[in-house]
Amino acid sequence: MPDDLESAATLTEALAYYDSWLAFNQRYQRVPGVQVAVYAEDAIAFSASYGLADVENDVPLTDQHLFRIASHSKTFTGTAILQLVEQGRLRLDDRASQHVTEIVGTPVGERTVRELLAHAGGVTRDSLDANWWQLSTAFPDRDQLLDVLRAESSAVIAENERFKYSNIGYGLLGLVVEAASGTPYNVYVQTEIVDKLGLSGLGPELDPARLNEYAAGYSALAYADTRVPIEHVDTRALASATGFFGNARDLVTYFSAHLPGDNRLLSDKSKREMQHPLWTTGADEKARYGLGLAVTKVGEREVFGHGGGYPGHITRTLVDPEQRIVVSVLTNAIDGPASQLAEGLFRLLDLAASKDRGDGDLARFTGRFANLWGVTDFVVIGGRLYATDPSGPNPAEEPQPLEADGDTLRVTGGNGYGSYGESYRFTFDADGAIESVHGSSGLTLHPIDTFTLGERVTVS
Repeated sequence: MPDDLESAATLTEALAYYDSWLAFNQRYQRVPGVQVAVYAEDAIAFSASYGLADVENDVPLTDQHLFRIASHSKTFTGTAILQLVEQGRLRLDDRASQHVTEIVGTPVGERTVRELLAHAGGVTRDSLDANWWQLSTAFPDRDQLLDVLRAESSAVIAENERFKYSNIGYGLLGLVVEAASGTPYNVYVQTEIVDKLGLSGLGPELDPARLNEYAAGYSALAYADTRVPIEHVDTRALASATGFFGNARDLVTYFSAHLPGDNRLLSDKSKREMQHPLWTTGADEKARYGLGLAVTKVGEREVFGHGGGYPGHITRTLVDPEQRIVVSVLTNAIDGPASQLAEGLFRLLDLAASKDRGDGDLARFTGRFANLWGVTDFVVIGGRLYATDPSGPNPAEEPQPLEADGDTLRVTGGNGYGSYGESYRFTFDADGAIESVHGSSGLTLHPIDTFTLGERVTVS
């Protein structure tokens, strides 16, 4: 098979199982709703939604529902700053107070635009009183933000000492964009970024006229048996740090404009500057930060993007610039596993690319099966058959490779706790549908749609 056709087949197989794995995890992890889009081969290659946008009213989630994408806003702010640099309206090494004159003479005012973009300014994360994150106070307006910026306590450590994440610093960058452009921040990013790309499912702040389009946000399950809905609120002067809304389709389209060779928003030079990692963000040396973009590795892939945490919504976007693939996962729960679900795509693509393609009709063995001990998926990835556990955080972690021999699948790999060398024996009905699988460990599995434990497990 030619390389381009093999690549297309690999992507198709990976996305097909990704769809199934996402659907399972939305239910298994009890997330109200999950919305996902994938950009590949220069177009939206996949878009799907699972679960509910509004649990109380039983509203199914669609790919048009809007989510609060929170700190994804920082990528828009970084893009706006680099646009203004390209236009000669500011420099990355300008002090913030050169543009926001209300903070001249203050420690935070001495921080440079570059330091603020890289979270290297040593600025307070959210101020001494940030209960707007719990909705017990309103997000700060412009005057309140300036009060925080003028406070000596807001310069927590010296600049360029280490990475120190700061929403307040990005609030200041919003004011820099306003001053340098002569346009309110929300208007500037809407006009110069969102509208330039022709996207209607993105915006810099809560739009009251579209409230019925937003997915409801929900509290965590860590301290209760049920989730509680959380009201959407305006983030006011912190829109440049956390105000944006969006859907996954428009979000991957926006990030596609950050791929090499796309000059709709920025030159490649500016994009390289944004994507260049300046600081490690903690103990994990893989996690780094550039100018408004997080940089990390998924397996051996170098990826960039951003996450977002808003009361009720957790979101994540990852971009592989070499393979030109973008994935966005949006969840409407404050403990939603967005990062895990986004990384899952790249895990599956790596698995698909790791083996030569097999022969024969392998699709007849595929499906999801269950017994008392859990769930097993039989899946074709990269032209090879595997048995895998869909409940794990990594869908490609230690899958059992399988080889077909008639109506049996022999386990040809995996760890020593599995059943290496043993076989799964399939029973098919007259139409070719799988009735049961006698497992490699001697236990029988049944199609998950027909499997039930009843009210009590007893000896048969």
